[in-house]
This record gives sequence, structure tokens and C-alpha cells, in this order.
Amino acid sequence: MSINQLILRNLKKNVTNYYLYVFALIFSTALYFAFVTLQYDPSMDAVKGTIKGAAAMKAGSILLVAIVTIFLLYANSIFLKRRSKEFGLFQLIGMTKNRIFRILSTENFILYFGSLLVGILIGFSVSKLLIMILYKITTVNAIATLHFSAKALVQTLVVFGAIFVLILAVNYIFMKKQSILALFRVLSSTESKAKKISWLEIAIGIAGIVLIALGYYISSKLFAGDITTNSVLLGSMIFILASVIIGTYLFYKGSVQFLFFMIRKKKDGYLTIKEVLSLSSIMFRIKSNALLLTIITTVSALAIGLLSLSYIAYYSAEKTAEQEVPDHFSFMDTHDAAKFEQALKAKQIGYSEKIIDVVQAKANLQHIAVPSKLAQKALQNATTMAVISDKDVEGVDVRPGEALFTGLSNSQEKFMPLKSSGSMELSGKKERFPLSFAGQRKVYILSWYFTNGSFPAAIVDETTFDRLKKDKDPKLQRGSSLYIGININKDADVEKANAIFKKVKFNRDNVQDSQLALSTKQKKNIGLLMFIVGFLGLTFLVTSGCILYFKQMGEGEEEKPNYTILRKLGFTQGDLLRGIQAKQLFSFGIPLVVGLSHSYFAVQSGWFFFGAELWTPMIAVMIVYTALYSIFGLLSIRYYKKLIEEAL
Repeated sequence: MSINQLILRNLKKNVTNYYLYVFALIFSTALYFAFVTLQYDPSMDAVKGTIKGAAAMKAGSILLVAIVTIFLLYANSIFLKRRSKEFGLFQLIGMTKNRIFRILSTENFILYFGSLLVGILIGFSVSKLLIMILYKITTVNAIATLHFSAKALVQTLVVFGAIFVLILAVNYIFMKKQSILALFRVLSSTESKAKKISWLEIAIGIAGIVLIALGYYISSKLFAGDITTNSVLLGSMIFILASVIIGTYLFYKGSVQFLFFMIRKKKDGYLTIKEVLSLSSIMFRIKSNALLLTIITTVSALAIGLLSLSYIAYYSAEKTAEQEVPDHFSFMDTHDAAKFEQALKAKQIGYSEKIIDVVQAKANLQHIAVPSKLAQKALQNATTMAVISDKDVEGVDVRPGEALFTGLSNSQEKFMPLKSSGSMELSGKKERFPLSFAGQRKVYILSWYFTNGSFPAAIVDETTFDRLKKDKDPKLQRGSSLYIGININKDADVEKANAIFKKVKFNRDNVQDSQLALSTKQKKNIGLLMFIVGFLGLTFLVTSGCILYFKQMGEGEEEKPNYTILRKLGFTQGDLLRGIQAKQLFSFGIPLVVGLSHSYFAVQSGWFFFGAELWTPMIAVMIVYTALYSIFGLLSIRYYKKLIEEAL
């Protein structure tokens, strides 16, 4: 057999056995080329918009390269170990290490760059679809075109060419370091198979669970009010990160083995064939993969968490805009409002107007704040608060001597929770107004301009308001004391009215806001971020899923003789397959469940900074991630089914 025939035979064998690696390489190349094509597409200027947008795209491409590089190097190391005996046989028949390296390099070159070219073609063909998706997410009205970028092609070839050179360097070092005897032992030395659990491993397992639980507990208290300084907050975040990551490593190093050991002990060692193929295999193999599983779990949690937070912000864009601008359009100047109303009348667009008189006053809220270090520190001095009369709020009637709060944001409610009742005080320039707190409403009445973005407004009876208005402190008042809200009668006319709002020339010294414009701006900014994070998350999901699949392939090949013995003892394919299915549920399910748990507690601790909705966007992200991740588990079951069928 000639060298060329040997190369072609090995290449065919590799494509058959490692088709998922080829798919992942094609997929990664397609994603990277399409992503880089977006950077150089002239029509993307409308999306990138600012320096920050362009920087986010470049940062995303760098992270994408890092993920793909780590995956390819790791996958290559798995293939080297699996083919180590083959390389040892080549040396036994007289081949030099340099010749074996050249054969391996030629095979890799054909496989790698063949996949690379296919990936580039696919990336080019889907680049227009990606631009259309991005336009849809960011609400940009532009026409997507199929654009081929020579710069993107050169950049892709340079990046993946550099990765290939790195792979060759790793292969060369591997071949030079290994002796013939070592090559025959590489595969058998890669997995540590413990026979008995020790007290040290039990202690490690318990410590892992305790560290993760401690990290979760501190994360739940992170913004609950007990932490009052930036230094303590930073220290707490670092501790949570270290505790959870170290705890995750110890969890895989000892906790899983300890938990399964307890299950086995409870059964007094009498295990079914399903439990032998699932529990026992996981117990003896997951320990040696602790570092790999820790990395996969941590990055999965990071990807799910960032996707959840960005989707929370995107999903909440309209509601957030309604909180900051409660009416379709808001003004603080009567002349600006009159100009806009004239323009609406000219286009025959029906509208309604409301005018609210606003007074800024000092408020002492110490007696109604829930006792916490943060609340006491924030309220140790009187704070400025917007006050309005109940006559200007439809459907609200406040009793004399009472105050009703409205418009408390999620973040303010978290940092400064209020009691349901108690005493408070409003102060003008000279006079003080002791009041009873009558509770709070989630309804938003004033825009961010009057409420400092997230602080509530106080509604009092008309008599109290008039007295406070006469005694108002000029130093506390803002540029305007009027809030003018304009609402369009028909929802279908809101976009037309928004287009008119953009064209009208208002006084630049005054503040005018459009609810739709604010929502669109947030969707554009957050949409770009969500698109990039989704891109990176999808790449990592595919690469990590492939890595776990490759590990299962290796374990399956090692366990194949056991399947032959079990079949000869009378166990059916169905018996073995049920055990394999349980094993894959643990192999893929444990990292997934731990990653989802980490991301949940991370998102739960600070989601209120990003939007007004938590559960719907977070659950949606988790369901999609779980569904895509499960595909690799199903592929592993399919591979094991083939091994079981070939066992006899």
C-alpha cells in the first residue's frame, strides 16, 4: 500500500468516524465568515451606528475565534489519543516520526481546509439571512443584500490558517514526545477508573455542594440591602464567582461520585443492568473529566445568563419605555406641545392631552422604609420627590393627611423596599407636612424627567398640594413644573405621529420624549448585543456538545467488549440501550442542569437592572438552549445503539 493510498484510506475512515467534528468545523467556519461579513457589509452601518456598536462586533469576532480555537485544539487532542495505537504500529513497521507527522498533516490539511471552504460557502449563502434577522431584532428599516467581502474572506483564511498551524505544532510536539510504548498506552491512561470511594473524596464532594450553595446564598443577598459599599460589593462578587467555580469543580471531582455511591449503598450493591451501565459508568469516569466539565458548565452558565439578561432588556423594552414615558409623547413646555398638536391636526390625527402640575419637595421616608443597611443609608437625609395632586390623576382620591406613591421601579423596590403603612413627611421651603403613607401603585404617571428615572412620585390631596405649591423651595424645582402628556387615539396612527414628532423643530433647551422612539432605541442597542451574545452562545453550544459527544464515542469504544459479554450472557439490545439512555441523561444532563442552575441564580440576583420582566424571557432562553443541547445527547444514543448492534 502506497503512502497516498494510506492517506486516502485514513481520511475516509476519519470522515466516517468524526463526521460531527467535520460538521462542527464547517459550522464554526460558516458562523465566523458570516459574522465577519456583517462587519464589512456597508448596509450594517445603520445597525452598528456608534463606535460602541462597531467595537461590540469586533469583540464578538475575537471571542468567536477563541471559542473555535479551544474547541479545535481539544478535538484534535482527542483524535491524537484515539489514533495513538495506529501511530505506534506505523513506527513498528519502520516509519519514522517525521513521516508519520507528514501523513497526519496531509490528512488534517485535506480534512481541515476542505471543511473550511465548504463553511465559507455556507457562511456566504446565509449572511443575507443573518442580516435580515439582525434588522428584524434591531427594528432597522433597510434592505438586506447578499454581499461578498474579500476582506472577510482574507480574515477568515488568516485566522483559520493560524489555528491550523497551531494544530500542526501540537501534533509535532505530541509525536516527538511519545515513545512507541507510550503510544500504545496513551488511550488507556486517559481515564482514571476509581474502584472505591475514599473519605477524602467524600469530603471533597460535600465541600463542592457547600461551596455552590454558599455562592447561591450570597448572590441572593447581593442586592438585598445588606451590602452598602462598592468595595464590599466587588469583594462579594469575586467570592461568589470563585465559590461557584471551585464548588463546581469539586462537585464533579467528588460530589457526583459521592451521591451515586449513596444510591448504590442504599441498594446494597444489587443493581440492575440499567443502573450498572449508567450509575457505575458515570461514577468512575466523571471524576477524570472534572476540569473539562467545569469549563463547559461555567461557560454554559455564562452564555445562558448573558442571553437571558439581554433578552430581558429586549423583551422589556416597550414596558421600560412606558415606565420612563407613560404617555405616547411627553413635553415640559406648552409651546413645544402646541407645535406638535398643530402638526397632528394638520395630518388629521386624533389625540388627547393631559396636563399635570408637579412640585419637587423634600421627603423624609425613614419610618416607612423596610429596615436595611442600604435603605437607612440612602434615607438618612431627606430626599427630593415629585409631588402631584389627586385631582390630576384619574380614578384616584387621596384622603387629607395621606400620601399615595406611584411608579416605584423594580430596582428601587429591591434596593429600598417600603412598608405597607407608616408615617412620612414632606417639606417645602418653610412648612412641613406630616402625612400617613397609604401604600403604593405600580402605575406610572410622570416621566423620568420629574422622578429621577426610577424614584416614585407622591400623590396627595388637592389642599395639601396647593399649600405645598405656595411654599415650594425654588432650589429644588426643575426647569419645568408642568408635565404634558399627549396620547394618540388610534394605535395605528402612533407610528405616523412619531414620524411627525421627529420632524417638528422643538426648543433644544426643553425636554421632549417619544415612547415609541425610546423603545426603538433600546431595542436597537440591546438587539445588537443580544445578536452577538446569541452568536457566541450558539457557537459554544455546538462546540461543547461536540466535545461531550467525542468523549462518549471514546467511552463507547472502550466499553464495546463489555457489551459483547453482556449480550452473550443473554441481555437484549433493549436492556443495554435503556442503560445507555440513562447514562447519556446523566452525561449530558448533569452539566446542563448545573449550568442552568448557575445561570438562574446569577440572573435572579440582578435582573431588575435590565428590564421589567424576568420569567418569560429567561425560561424561553433556557428551553431553547436545552432543546439544542439535547440533540447531542440523542446523537450519542444513536452512536451507542450502533455499537450495541455490532457487539455480537
